[in-house]
Amino acid sequence: MPDRQKDRPWLMRTYAGHSTAEASNELYRRNLAKGQTGLSVAFDLPTQTGYDPDHVLARGEVGRVGVPVSHLGDMRRLFQDIPLDRTNTSMTINATAMWLLALYQVVAEEQGADISRLQGTTQNDIVKEYLSRGTHVFPPAPSLRLTTDMITYAVNHIPRWNPINICSYHLQEAGATPVQEIAYAMSTAIAVLDAVFASGRIPEERKGDVVGRISFFVNAGVRFIEEMCKMRAFSRIWDRITQERYGIEDARQRRFRYGVQVNSLGLTEAQPENNVQRIVLEMLAVTLSKDARARAVQLPAWNEALGLPRPWDQQWSLRIQQVLAHESDLLEYADIFEGSHVIEAKVADLVTESFAEIDRIDAMGGVMAAVESGYLKSRLVSSHAERRARIESGEEKIVGVNCYESTEPSPLTADLDTAIMTVDPANEARVVAALQSWRVNREESRATDALTALKKAAAGTDNLMAATLECARAGVTTGEWSWALRDVFGEFRAPTGVSGAPVAVSAEAGTALAAVREKVARTAEELTPAGGAPGGAGRLRLLVGKPGLDGHSNGAEQIAVRARDAGFEVVYQGIRLTPEQIVSAALAEDVHCVGLSILSGSHAALVPEVLARLREAGAGDIPVIVGGIIPNADAEELRAAGVAAVFTPKDFGITEIIGRIVDEIRTANKLDPWEVPA
Repeated sequence: MPDRQKDRPWLMRTYAGHSTAEASNELYRRNLAKGQTGLSVAFDLPTQTGYDPDHVLARGEVGRVGVPVSHLGDMRRLFQDIPLDRTNTSMTINATAMWLLALYQVVAEEQGADISRLQGTTQNDIVKEYLSRGTHVFPPAPSLRLTTDMITYAVNHIPRWNPINICSYHLQEAGATPVQEIAYAMSTAIAVLDAVFASGRIPEERKGDVVGRISFFVNAGVRFIEEMCKMRAFSRIWDRITQERYGIEDARQRRFRYGVQVNSLGLTEAQPENNVQRIVLEMLAVTLSKDARARAVQLPAWNEALGLPRPWDQQWSLRIQQVLAHESDLLEYADIFEGSHVIEAKVADLVTESFAEIDRIDAMGGVMAAVESGYLKSRLVSSHAERRARIESGEEKIVGVNCYESTEPSPLTADLDTAIMTVDPANEARVVAALQSWRVNREESRATDALTALKKAAAGTDNLMAATLECARAGVTTGEWSWALRDVFGEFRAPTGVSGAPVAVSAEAGTALAAVREKVARTAEELTPAGGAPGGAGRLRLLVGKPGLDGHSNGAEQIAVRARDAGFEVVYQGIRLTPEQIVSAALAEDVHCVGLSILSGSHAALVPEVLARLREAGAGDIPVIVGGIIPNADAEELRAAGVAAVFTPKDFGITEIIGRIVDEIRTANKLDPWEVPA
């Protein structure tokens, strides 16, 4: 073996957390024992969106996509027997990032740790929540204040902590092109740094310390040459912005520091074993190039399109990283792409196009203005619609989905119900009971005083971190902290981007969309009574609803856009609705069908409630369809409960789905079957 000095491997993480703090703690300790070198905490949706487990919107969501952390006691149990001063922890948390960092710091103090030695990251990127993930709480201005307060506090008190992890990961999942992913992330970084330096809390000589702690979290898709070039472009653009705009002279502080999870969007339910090679190719995009190598990597599991991965599935993903780092010679060489004319040309194009988009956003008043105007969201919805159209036409090939679909039976999925992990439905009741016990046993007057002080600080200009730390120590809950700030800041509903999205699929004569348009129009005519109102009143009406806290709205938006293009009148009010609100809207709009989109696993609790409320209102004949990551057994139960149709990731043809929705409307209204294929 040649005697070459090997680079140190990147941090190896697994994005994990579920059910309870105790169960997640056990999982973390097992993963660390298997050679994982950092933790990546997945919080459940109530924690991410600032609700306690007993809130109405938390129903069905507790412990589903992550661990519930409602107060200091939960955080203690989450990290029990894990020394935080010797652990690098990433926390995927945004709207409530300040609260979770405060809890983490207090637990570290209780362990006897020197907080100045804490290492890790809080994601804390609210812009991408408005655009793609949907766990935002507060309006843009106060959200930016929370971010600014966290950064200035961390630089002064937890100097080795990354207080923000600007996240373009979900932008790609929402349809962003490489140029959009770069430009939107960089525009977010500019907005954050401008706000931090305008706060007056950072002296001129410490600006480099702030820039040096800004980190990024990116997505790597299967087009790994393009993705690797994207990372090199990211690095060059960040170096130029930090030097020219902010005057940072130290090249180490200008370094583009990023972690990555490779693309979960590209994982398929059909032939899911193919996901393993997709994951490997995507990992190579962020590890092959030494000059643009990730500092931390976490890989999804092969079965994430089916449901929650088991510990064994997560171990498989960890072993993929370990084989590359320790068995291959990857870490023994300088950058193997240096001097490549092909790579240099692609990187140069990405840099030029990205700066053009950054300038366009800057001319609008910056990224916050571009969020509030709806520009960024509409561009993402449009890009996603164009990608979906390429897949449906076969122009973009997905092996096992729209080509090479024949397959041998897979031993991995022979029993689908055991191929994923399930969360005990009784878990939610246990978590709620523990929360109520916590409230009873805390010092109530101290909690009340802490919340009063938090509101006062929020109404003024003080850094909110001090008041938040006292809330953590006083036993305040996640929901109480968030509601105190909601009372001062208000809440925000982000633009959906649906109305401004252009038509992405051809509807010329002979196309599938033209056939569905005819079916929609003819069905509307058959349902409109003689002498009915003219114009739009005679159109089919579809309500697209997002019950619960699941903010992954990409699929719902694409259904809404395609249904609109097929001639439906679409009612889509965005995310985070209760079953009661959805049913009220269905009745008020007199819709012909209700479509529910849920990816968080809460379908078993929320869909039956929608069905029950429709029946109670005398509207049980309105067909309800459901889409999401839904295991086979759950799909059968939903159909038995009265759901007309269930769609999962394997149903990639959106035009076909719209046609099937019309079929369900015709069946519900006792119209003859339509024979023209969708």
